[in-house]
Amino acid sequence: MPTAVGTDRERAAVQAYLHLLHTVRAALDGPPDPRRPPLVPPAVLAEADRALADAGLSGTEKEFFRLVGDRCSR
Repeated sequence: MPTAVGTDRERAAVQAYLHLLHTVRAALDGPPDPRRPPLVPPAVLAEADRALADAGLSGTEKEFFRLVGDRCSR
């Protein structure tokens, strides 16, 4: 049975996006600290950008979010 995310690069892009999403969620779920606003580490953003570009998904948000939705519904 084929998977919804076909290529290794597509899988990597989806996983990098989910990593980014979970990182942002964790930063925003914590108690607010006025001395330190929540930030996403640059490495996490770079990982997501690189994976999207490698998978040819930069600028194809509709297709990418279909892949993410397929992955999350399993």
